[in-house]
Amino acid sequence: MYASNFVLDDYLNRIGYHGPRDASAATLARLMRAQLFTVPFENLDVQAGKIVSMTPEDIVQKIVYQPRGGYCYEVNGLFAMALQALGFSYTFLAARPMFYPVRRPKTHMVLCVRADGRDWLCDLGFGSYGIRAPLALDALDSDIAQDHDRFRLSRDAQGVYLLQAWVDGEWANQYGFDLHPQEWIDFAPANYLNSTHPEAIFVQKLLVVRHTPRGRHILLGERLKTIEDGVSQLRELDTAEVAVALREVFALAV
Repeated sequence: MYASNFVLDDYLNRIGYHGPRDASAATLARLMRAQLFTVPFENLDVQAGKIVSMTPEDIVQKIVYQPRGGYCYEVNGLFAMALQALGFSYTFLAARPMFYPVRRPKTHMVLCVRADGRDWLCDLGFGSYGIRAPLALDALDSDIAQDHDRFRLSRDAQGVYLLQAWVDGEWANQYGFDLHPQEWIDFAPANYLNSTHPEAIFVQKLLVVRHTPRGRHILLGERLKTIEDGVSQLRELDTAEVAVALREVFALAV
């Protein structure tokens, strides 16, 4: 993953990362959490009637320099640029979202990263119940706590991995994926679908998520949900308050 305008130091400053730069699992986790806590998941461009750009230079300009956030292809694509600059080995994988009432295509992007002799699932762009740190692919059927969230990774007889999150007292399927490598261009059709299809959630509603060490802020339409230490608060916002929240809660330049 390469962009001519990607500058590692600028990226690290954008996410407030000042730690080690070795290609270790510890660095991978620190880097992922630093980006997750500073770069929001957001679909403002789709809501403005735009097709999200898959051009790497546009992603860097948007997230690092504007600064904005993005959805899975953008935030995971940017993370891949950083991984490459730091010497990590990784592959793009296609994942099938599984929280819909009917079966959906593999429209989600995740990363499989090699560090310390293990393969790790990394994903910075799944919104409300995305993982908050890398998950080792060999740590199957284990209840893994990440801050106040819990996740579980399993695998079926066909080799498909399933990510589950603990939601409202039960395990909820989030997405499934296999380890067949994808190229960047392979996600162009899914990006077009997510940017334009009337049934895509990104087309239907404004969705912005910013993770924090204690929880997350979720803006869905005009409803702002704040979760801290497992406790939720919900507010209904008017149009002016949405604009303020985008700037002050989500730190977006809009």
